[in-house]
Amino acid sequence: MAADQRPLAIALMGPTASGKTAAAIALAKAYDGEIVSVDSALVYRGLNIGAAKPDAEEQAGIRHHLLDLRDPWQTYSAAEFAAAAAAAVRDIVARGKLPILAGGTGLYFRALLQGLSPMPEADPALRVQITAEADALGWPAMHAQLAQVDPAAAKRIHATDPQRIQRALEVYRLTGKPISHWQALPGIARLPARVLKLVLAPADRAVLHQRIARRFDLMLANGFLDEVRQLRALPQMATVESPLDLPAVRAVGYRQAWQFLDGQGTAAEFRDKGIFATRQLAKRQLTWLRGELDARWLDPASDMQRLQNAVSLFLGR
Repeated sequence: MAADQRPLAIALMGPTASGKTAAAIALAKAYDGEIVSVDSALVYRGLNIGAAKPDAEEQAGIRHHLLDLRDPWQTYSAAEFAAAAAAAVRDIVARGKLPILAGGTGLYFRALLQGLSPMPEADPALRVQITAEADALGWPAMHAQLAQVDPAAAKRIHATDPQRIQRALEVYRLTGKPISHWQALPGIARLPARVLKLVLAPADRAVLHQRIARRFDLMLANGFLDEVRQLRALPQMATVESPLDLPAVRAVGYRQAWQFLDGQGTAAEFRDKGIFATRQLAKRQLTWLRGELDARWLDPASDMQRLQNAVSLFLGR
């Protein structure tokens, strides 16, 4: 049997606040690597503090890819990400460096590592309509609608995942065919690389919750609300009819901050909502990660040497 000649890459996955950024930077320094962000919030300019974007000090000496690609009033699809990430990986490999894919957006990882079926483009007007229906009926009712037209998708998508429910209903209403049909069609090919999948996640869920709360408080201390005020003040944002429907504003923490600055609730209530939303995101991420059966799980508190050993063995160094 011929030896596998595909280039090597590391996929560093994990829930939010699990320490992926620090681990990815450490790996990049140790193995002459460059980091490809796999995070749907980091593609947006201006989403820095609340998205935990690596700052200038963290990026110093380590090249980062796929940061700050879009303005916050724009959209960015998983297909666009997969194409851009594959190009970045090819560039990194061509220069003799190690690609390190780091982030927590499962859809992006899936699009890049498993390929992506062709999908119809988003329809902003239809999304506004679906969101209005959800405001009136609730997302569980919208999930029930999805179950009627696409049982397979409803089984995969949790009733508390409004973004994916909205997209599945949007695709069905646009085309008359369920999203499951489109996902079964050939589309973007998977990344032609041998990938070591590593999941960084505290073994104790309570530890992750503590990390989330500490990080949210640190974001607030570092000026997160001022950052959101600056986003709201952008002239282009003033022309958006429903800013809360923008993917950038739907990013965890930003939606809650936007609503607070709209006058909804107290500062303490905003903090609680932001932390709760982040915990819910982490829960969804962990649910997806458990489906990655070929991934190795590591605790950031005790397994960093095991992580280094796994990478060294994979790379043959």
